[in-house]
Amino acid sequence: MKIVIANDSHFKYAEIICETIAESAKVRGTGIAKRTPEYIQKRLHNGNAIIALDGDKFAGFCYIEVWGHEKFVANSGLIVHPDYRNQGLAKKIKKEIFELSRRKFPNAKIFGITTGLAVMKMNYELGYKPVTFSELTTDPEFWKGCQTCKNFDILTRTEQKMCLCTGMLYDPETKAKAAQKEPKEKLNSKAFQRLKSIKESLFLNKKTK
Repeated sequence: MKIVIANDSHFKYAEIICETIAESAKVRGTGIAKRTPEYIQKRLHNGNAIIALDGDKFAGFCYIEVWGHEKFVANSGLIVHPDYRNQGLAKKIKKEIFELSRRKFPNAKIFGITTGLAVMKMNYELGYKPVTFSELTTDPEFWKGCQTCKNFDILTRTEQKMCLCTGMLYDPETKAKAAQKEPKEKLNSKAFQRLKSIKESLFLNKKTK
């Protein structure tokens, strides 16, 4: 298994990457912003993506999006092909894309929005903290990407303040200060699960009224 920084030679995998992301969202029944092969290829060309390959077979992927004049970056589209799941590959890809983000954009805040508890856990272990959407990028192009998500109406109703996704942020400046203090507390998975359940109950109940 090779986990490498993607480039133009990986353009042929753009379509299967999009298909795998879409199928995963369908199976999980969660909202996800759709991406086109052309959109993925642009990230490959810019060297802003990590791809995992088993020989020539696609295994996993994640890419970087840059917002707010490089003040914010997001690690998006994390996906593992069904044939390679439950092997710890997602965590390895997530670590590689995080380190690539830190190298290319050392002063940027790294953020993400997700409904997945597994992704929340990986983010937390890398130093992300749960935050309100107001602490994330205000770049309209980022939020425009949510239009293809089935939960976009919730984001619209709350004036972009809240959705079923949880916002998480890695601030390099805050992280440096925290490293000088006490060791990081352990992740409370039950707290994330409660947060997710409360959001789903709150917004889905409003939608049915």
